[in-house]
Amino acid sequence: MAMRLVSNIVQLYQLHPHSPTLKSRKTHLARNSIRQEQPASVSLEVEEKRKGIEKGEADVVVIGSGIGGLCCAGLLARYQQDVLVLESHDVPGGAAHSFDIKGFKFDSGPSLFSGFQSRGPQANPLAQVLDALGEKLLCANYDSWMVYIPEGEFLSRIGPSEFFKDLEKYASPNAVQEWQKLLDAVLPMSAAAMALPPLSIRGDWGVLSTAAARYTPSLLKSFIQMGPQGALGATKLLRPFSEIIDSLELKDPFIRNWVDLLSFLLAGVKSNGILSAEMVYMFAEWYKPGCSLEYPLHGSGGVVDALIRGLHKFGGRLSLASHVENIIVENGRATGVKLRSGQFVRAKKAVVSNASMWDTLNLLPRDVVPKSYVDRINKTPQCGSFMHLHLGFDAEGIRKDLGIHHIVVNDWERGVDADQNVVLISVPSTVSPHVAPPGKHVLHAYLPGTEPFQLWEGLDRRSSEYKILKSQRSEVLWRAVERSLGGGFDRDKCEVKLVGSPLTHKRFLRRNRGTYGPAIEAASKHSFPGHTTPIPQLYCCGDSTFPGIGVPAVAASGAIVANSLVSVSQHSLLLDALGI
Repeated sequence: MAMRLVSNIVQLYQLHPHSPTLKSRKTHLARNSIRQEQPASVSLEVEEKRKGIEKGEADVVVIGSGIGGLCCAGLLARYQQDVLVLESHDVPGGAAHSFDIKGFKFDSGPSLFSGFQSRGPQANPLAQVLDALGEKLLCANYDSWMVYIPEGEFLSRIGPSEFFKDLEKYASPNAVQEWQKLLDAVLPMSAAAMALPPLSIRGDWGVLSTAAARYTPSLLKSFIQMGPQGALGATKLLRPFSEIIDSLELKDPFIRNWVDLLSFLLAGVKSNGILSAEMVYMFAEWYKPGCSLEYPLHGSGGVVDALIRGLHKFGGRLSLASHVENIIVENGRATGVKLRSGQFVRAKKAVVSNASMWDTLNLLPRDVVPKSYVDRINKTPQCGSFMHLHLGFDAEGIRKDLGIHHIVVNDWERGVDADQNVVLISVPSTVSPHVAPPGKHVLHAYLPGTEPFQLWEGLDRRSSEYKILKSQRSEVLWRAVERSLGGGFDRDKCEVKLVGSPLTHKRFLRRNRGTYGPAIEAASKHSFPGHTTPIPQLYCCGDSTFPGIGVPAVAASGAIVANSLVSVSQHSLLLDALGI
């Protein structure tokens, strides 16, 4: 009962959605011929790719260099553990890597961020990890994104009152009052949703010391400040956000559609599937005075670079082009991994998998995995996959006021989670010109986790059938790009044109069925697995584990595993050093 209470506390306060697209956008395109531009401190020369693997052992072996795996490894190195990260591809970063073609530096994944500059107890989980590693990111700040919906189009600005003018134009006469009612109910809850720092969480009873005891006073203070009504509302933080919407009797269709859109961008589900804790924190970040969004000047690859610099700073190792074929289990315990090359790498303390739950299962010998565990993973619903466009083109003729982010909703009636319905577009060269050659733009457009894999399953990527389907299924992306960029854009004149499909996703990110991750809704019969497994010394982090999908979530998951592998005293010393 006590551990369940701790689990609920962790669930309630750990989700920290600092990014409206918290999705770790999965794509491909890190082909073996492509090299990512890196700072001098992160050399990816051929002779460096397998650096650090020669020892053949480490205290902890981490499979995969996604954000979750790098956060876990970096913190373990900070804790003075001998840690080795094994990455199958020749560029690090997993779904968050960047790649360079003809001088255009593309984000393969996340493109909408905030909270990098936050510090202290209420900081973004990824910001807390970077702080622990002594790393900072240079970012461009902005406060708006373009929205194209059936009712029209408008520049949506974040802040406490900017959205009111859009409601006056596109919604019912009562919409402004309903929106204010929602803010009045939700914003006071954010104090409770932010009371427990992400870096304080661990996966054992030590959490009572590092989290519960340490932060109970601030939690109680937040409840007192909220008063009876606010405190009562905070009890709903573990329920679907739609229950708060319904309890407030919000009727305006535009508001309900808008909240569904925000929920979907945040976690891949509508408001009836997302935890209220996630939405409450997002509202606090987007609708408070002085808030802003951030774009790392080196793109998502800059985030990866910073994590690797931190890893190396504390003696951690990264080996690229090191594909793990199997997790070795001896006497019932995970003792290391076998590489495609045949080399065995021993893990003296633990193996941590940053792969998806389905892909991790496939690395294990089936005779050592309990049937109940196999059944649970196989029955966990999956999100769909992705379609992508990566484009490089001349800025001449493109409107000068082009913003970095554009969201297109084709049909509210179909639902924001319907396939071919919502398109997300990022043009980072508008705020960070050096990610493209002078006078050029770089663009990434995608269908966010809604492309059905079954349409593609079994196709030969070299076949004409596959090429035709790619052309057909990417047309909605092209139309959205043309709508966003205006008449000056000509698809035929793009200098770089790359189309990614679910098969590309599956191949280059080694994602089961090219999936975005588990489709687990709040209050459903399914739940995110924890970080432990039935195999002693085998742990998992990333988007298949608690706290779930998204950049802050996977960063938090990596931190939880790292914290769980060291003593409570080591963990507490780190919190003290960071002032949290």
